[in-house]
Amino acid sequence: MICGSTSSQLTVDFYRRSCPNVLRIVRREVINALKNDMRMAASLLRLHFHDCFVSGCDASVLLDGSDGEQNALPNINSLRGLEVMDNIKAVVENSCPGVVSCADILTIAARDSVLLSGGPAWKVLLGRRDGLVANRTGAEELPSPFESLDGIIKKFIQVGLNVTDVAALSGAHTFGFARCAMFNNRLFNFSGSDSPDPTMESMMVSDLQALCPLTDDGNKTTVLDRNSTDLFDNHYYKNLLNQKGLLASDQILFSSDEAQTTTKPLVEAYSSNTTLFFSDFVKAMIKMGNMSPLTGSNGQIRNNCGIVNSS
Repeated sequence: MICGSTSSQLTVDFYRRSCPNVLRIVRREVINALKNDMRMAASLLRLHFHDCFVSGCDASVLLDGSDGEQNALPNINSLRGLEVMDNIKAVVENSCPGVVSCADILTIAARDSVLLSGGPAWKVLLGRRDGLVANRTGAEELPSPFESLDGIIKKFIQVGLNVTDVAALSGAHTFGFARCAMFNNRLFNFSGSDSPDPTMESMMVSDLQALCPLTDDGNKTTVLDRNSTDLFDNHYYKNLLNQKGLLASDQILFSSDEAQTTTKPLVEAYSSNTTLFFSDFVKAMIKMGNMSPLTGSNGQIRNNCGIVNSS
């Protein structure tokens, strides 16, 4: 279990003397990456989420190798942004060799991705070090689009987050894409009913059935937030009110029985109040970024994000 805030060891000015330009460098490289592919903003945020949820924010998700987190079911064929991270790290290393961790670079890049897509700004706490091992078993347990709301809430609580954080961090699906394999169980024979998920709006069902026929390999993609694809805003929650959540794990935040006393009131509040959503999202991101970081002499500063330094 990961809990206990260690934010006291992380500070906003950690690199003030050792790498004063790090924030500027990461921002510039994220801007370049988004110019090339706007979808990369969502990909970098997801990379940070998938890092922090497994053994804390230690850049273990970036480690290459067949037994690494990248090959766990929630990540295989869907993690994006690894080459962008390698590129940012190389530019940072060029300016301040051996100083800034991959874990911190990913945390900054996630914040910049949100901000540059129209979302809120916040000061990132820094000082994390990089982990020495990947945790594939832990990555297999990442919250899944197919889980019950109770199951997802339990996983958040296990890492020191709460119900508000579930609702707020799910709002990251205000941008980005998902593969048919992540939601086609809702389109044809939902839970053995021989019909689509009744909590998905019927025109959306028709559109997605055409995109994701049963004969397909499930690798085609579509947007998570219809009508507001690349913008970081509260439109995702408006969609949930209209049964237009793409993943089952999105729509259950509003439509499931468990949601009535947990996440539904938050979805309703965020759908009409962007300021509240942004505020709760920032608080949740800072909490998530503080989940058991390696500090002091623990871990290392990797020279290359994909490989542990040789001793």
